[in-house]
Amino acid sequence: MISKVDVERFSLTSSRSFDEVLAAINDAVGHPDMTEFWRSTHQARTVGELENSIQKALGKTGLMSFVEFDHGAIVRKMTGRDTPRMVRLVIGNPLIMQQMAKHVPDAGSYAPVTVLVDERPDGVHLSYDRMASFLAPYANADVFAVARNLDNKIEDLLQQAAAYVALELADWSGSNE
Repeated sequence: MISKVDVERFSLTSSRSFDEVLAAINDAVGHPDMTEFWRSTHQARTVGELENSIQKALGKTGLMSFVEFDHGAIVRKMTGRDTPRMVRLVIGNPLIMQQMAKHVPDAGSYAPVTVLVDERPDGVHLSYDRMASFLAPYANADVFAVARNLDNKIEDLLQQAAAYVALELADWSGSNE
């Protein structure tokens, strides 16, 4: 079976430098040692232990980095230039994924989410495909509410990073629930 999914893309452009934008995002999300993270989550014997392992990995936004791909390094090798700079960030929160997947198992194929930060002549572009749009075809109000909350959390992160405002816990909306 093949289904068609219409995706909403959130995009904005920042006049801040690529390094400033990327630093703001990295400052706001957790950066666990992934080997230790997976070990601790797999060894958790109770829901409380699992939640504790995940909470330790989260940054002040309630999100964590899973992996970062330097796409720009590949593109630059092909062009022989110093630009473009382009990074794909895979970020999320396993507890949010769990809340979505319990209603719609296919949510697990979209979470954690991808954020693209790329440098262009007109500024640094930040792009994110909204989770709610991926899950809209499932017509499940419970998963849609969690997905919209996640979208708001990611979009707030990107807006803060684009503006490079001092990032403090009180600045972040949404919840980890």
